Amino acid sequence: MFEGLRFNHWKTSEGDDGVVALTLDRANSSVNAISRAVLDELEQIVERLAIEKPAGVIIHSAKPSGFAVGADIKAFVEYARHDTVLENIEHGQRVYESLARLPCPTVAAVHGACMGGGTELILACRQRIAADDDKTRIGLPEVMLGIHPGWGGTARLPRLIGATEALPLMLTGKSLSARRALALGVIDRVARPEELLVEARLLLRHPQPRPFARRAMAWLSNTWLVRQILAPMVFKQTAAKVRKEHYPAPFALIDVWKRGGSDIRLRLKIEARSVAKLAKTPTAQNLIRIFFLQERLKGQAGDTDPGIKHVHVVGAGVMGGDIAAWAAFKGFDVTLQDREMKYIQPALDRARQLYEKKLQTPEKVEATVRRLRADVNGSGIASADLAIEAIYENAAAKRELYEKIEPQFQADEILASNTSSIPLDQLREGLEAPQRFLGLHFFNPVAQMPLVEVVRHDRLDPAIEKRVLAFCKAIGKLPVAVKGTPGFLVNRILMPYLLEAMRLYSEGVPGAVLDREARKFGMPMGPIELADTVGLDVCASVGKELAPFLGLEVPPGLDDKIEAGKRGKKDGQGLYVWQDGKPQKPEVDKDYTMPPDLQERMILPMINEAVACLADGVVDDADLLDAGVIFGTGFAPFRGGPIQYVRSEGVDKLKARLEQFAQRYGERFSPKNGWDHPTLAPAGEK
Repeated sequence: MFEGLRFNHWKTSEGDDGVVALTLDRANSSVNAISRAVLDELEQIVERLAIEKPAGVIIHSAKPSGFAVGADIKAFVEYARHDTVLENIEHGQRVYESLARLPCPTVAAVHGACMGGGTELILACRQRIAADDDKTRIGLPEVMLGIHPGWGGTARLPRLIGATEALPLMLTGKSLSARRALALGVIDRVARPEELLVEARLLLRHPQPRPFARRAMAWLSNTWLVRQILAPMVFKQTAAKVRKEHYPAPFALIDVWKRGGSDIRLRLKIEARSVAKLAKTPTAQNLIRIFFLQERLKGQAGDTDPGIKHVHVVGAGVMGGDIAAWAAFKGFDVTLQDREMKYIQPALDRARQLYEKKLQTPEKVEATVRRLRADVNGSGIASADLAIEAIYENAAAKRELYEKIEPQFQADEILASNTSSIPLDQLREGLEAPQRFLGLHFFNPVAQMPLVEVVRHDRLDPAIEKRVLAFCKAIGKLPVAVKGTPGFLVNRILMPYLLEAMRLYSEGVPGAVLDREARKFGMPMGPIELADTVGLDVCASVGKELAPFLGLEVPPGLDDKIEAGKRGKKDGQGLYVWQDGKPQKPEVDKDYTMPPDLQERMILPMINEAVACLADGVVDDADLLDAGVIFGTGFAPFRGGPIQYVRSEGVDKLKARLEQFAQRYGERFSPKNGWDHPTLAPAGEK
């Protein structure tokens, strides 16, 4: 059937039954990212299939990692640079629409990751079957890149499963397990992984009929009247979570669906133009940059084997207990030590709750629970590959602990501290093997925060750093290597923001106003709510540690709250009263007049400190600094990070504003060293 045609990225075979198997296997790549070349070859294949009319077509992947990770993002960046996004989107749409119009039955057989353009490819097939295991994930995450599906996702998914199910999937970018995709109707059948292609052939011969009720609801939810009623409701729900001026893509997606009629050609045309328009926005450009920064953090260790199987954690408080729980969840054997069992048991209980939430079956929960063992006597130290100290923030106490546990180590055991602010030069004093000691600073809550700071000092063995970076990758975290100076990167940049917000609070600015203005800038949580969530005791401790180094003061009133047992969320009372895990923010007086420079007073100290960190070499480069601050603090992702923010706003403008604030509010706003750093200039001006 394909005589005379040679393909680099597709393999074709025809069985005796007349069924053609198309195997996607992108050349020179460990994953299937759908490039122009992949689509060009598929276009040729589909043209031949339309002429030859085989008994059926099965599309699957030869990659162990999965079906397809989506469109080639690097190529998309080039299209945006050359203003050819629309042309390339329309090309992909034409190829997929040709596939959808084939006169023979088509089945997509999915295993592993099936994302973005990969999901749009399977939506262009008549039926879909997926491997029934934990590795299968199906989704349309384009909104996380500041765009929305462009190869027919918005045109096909709402018609397949109904708008009320499809829109939330595309608006959040969340992926589905095989079972969830089956329940929603995204796929038609599941199969055991080893029987996927056999079952795909059966599905080809005996298509799975879609229940009438599901087809009727899908049709009804896309009628003109329902679209006019539902779209404003979804718009309002989305606006409650994100601001349109910050993240235009979800709102554009809703508009595309609302305007799309019954003709798929019109729906595809509207979709393509919308994506092309979004590709030009700073939000899309910054979110795509963050995607590549995330990939860079994941790939830092290369193929290094961490050589770590057993992790021993000392300190079963919130941080230590949750680090231990997460390591066990990710497959490591973990021993957890504290003075008495009564301190360890709450951590074990929290761990079980985490596993019950994350894992599908009781068998998997129990297997994971068995990997996490209480160890009051610390006997696990001797057999561990990595020991993580997570006791309270006191340098003398930490050094005293190291004196007790280091003599029990094996020859190459790694010792790490979860200190959040103490310089490593202080902590390594007296160690027999400082070259195998470093910081591993996790963030609270451990199960949700992606970043880990890998804290260096001048006697650290680079091979040990590499192993720890590989360990972070193995537990699904994003590591960024930082200098072991006070506060490292994240807390050093976050603390001026928090302290200034608390100073404003002590001056009488309502907490709800401060939180609202921070969220307007794009922070995921306001500083007053954040202080309560972290704990006022932790804020005060880190603040006192860093304040002299940063040239700041801890605002008055914090110690009184702490002494009264009002440390924030964990006590049910702090700067706010907390009920059912949520802050009760008092109504702001209608006559209250907000200072016009309030937002800048909070944000500029953070930007100033970020510039100083860059100048001090706290991280290796500006991109790593932006990545660390975004993944460690949630700093407005659509702005691309603090250094990218300086580039977009302009060095001269921000520096002049800091100088004005220094005259108005005090020396703490004076521009720090580093505002002449060459990487602060926008691209093309360096």
